[in-house]
Amino acid sequence: MNAVKTYARLLLLALLLGSGSASAARLLTQIDPPEEAAAFTLRDTLGNPVSLADYRGKVVVINFWATWCPPCRREMPSLNRAAAWLRKYDVEMLAINSGEQPARVERFLKEQQMDFPVLLDPDSRVSSAWEATRLPITYVVDKQGRLAFRALGSREWDAPELLVPIRSLALPAE
Repeated sequence: MNAVKTYARLLLLALLLGSGSASAARLLTQIDPPEEAAAFTLRDTLGNPVSLADYRGKVVVINFWATWCPPCRREMPSLNRAAAWLRKYDVEMLAINSGEQPARVERFLKEQQMDFPVLLDPDSRVSSAWEATRLPITYVVDKQGRLAFRALGSREWDAPELLVPIRSLALPAE
């Protein structure tokens, strides 16, 4: 009888630990070894050029999205909250609109406030270089300009399971 109880407890523990790991793995995929992030320069919604090189030495979260993409629109509020929280740790967030004309993006942004830079990639050249063919897709670039994490699909970006690993990249090396 004791052996059955012990086995049942171990099985339950294994299931609980296993499901947590699977859930965490679904949230962010570590890119190991980290790859050099493809350089880009795009225009923001005001027409100003913005380069990835401008953020060298900082952790940057880059979200590829489109106005026609329901999961992209669904995650926007949590991206705003995450950007506000991560900013305290010197982590920057960028949204790159993939394949749409500036006027359409600007109309969308009148309805959906974004508290971080939105860059325009109307011909999807940067999106293609970053293999952002399915949306939304988000990359986390470390301080050295390397891809550290990837997340394909919509997320609740203000969840601790996502914020903590991103913030850890911004902490000083020990």
